[in-house]
Amino acid sequence: MVQILYEDNHILVCVKPKGVLSQADGSDKSDMLTILKNYIKEKYNKPGNVYLGLVHRLDINTSGVMVFAKTSKAASRLSDAIKMHEFKKRYKAVVEGTFPSLDTITLTHYIYKDEKEKKSYIREGGQKSILEYTPIRSYKIQNTPVTLVEIGLMTGRFHQIRCQMAYIGHPLYGDKKYGSKNTISKEEFPLYAYCISFPHPITKEVLTFSMEE
Repeated sequence: MVQILYEDNHILVCVKPKGVLSQADGSDKSDMLTILKNYIKEKYNKPGNVYLGLVHRLDINTSGVMVFAKTSKAASRLSDAIKMHEFKKRYKAVVEGTFPSLDTITLTHYIYKDEKEKKSYIREGGQKSILEYTPIRSYKIQNTPVTLVEIGLMTGRFHQIRCQMAYIGHPLYGDKKYGSKNTISKEEFPLYAYCISFPHPITKEVLTFSMEE
């Protein structure tokens, strides 16, 4: 069963596990929308279709906190909050290499998504992509120096964290798609969305939810 962090008449906040899609993609993989619709249907004994709005996504191998809208009004207002940069998402990731300081650094690049390869590239003419990262601590995994970093996303592009960190020479540990030479299982993917913050779509109160792995 999915971990529910908060629920009211307007929103549902939960933790998406690794290996689960945010929404169905035509494959037989499980997805959060279907799981949560079934949860609502069973909990409240609702007949027929259940409305649940997807307002943001996490990659299949990324676990973390997500919020879903239980009404169309809530979905619209949460989407507006994202456009107005009032929706904050923070991640933790294990990246390869070490950093000269623990200062917070802002990265600004232009990202292009290659639909055929399902991969993002930094390229002129792409979408403006901004994140900030703060190194937390460095250690070694099988003799490879790595650093745990905290990341704040200002924009939400496809594979943005993976692409931008690899571009500066610090790919996620084991992320071969973006240049790592180390091997890990999908269950070990070193990236999770540990915290989200957003204004409640009705009360406007700023809510913050977090989880740790």
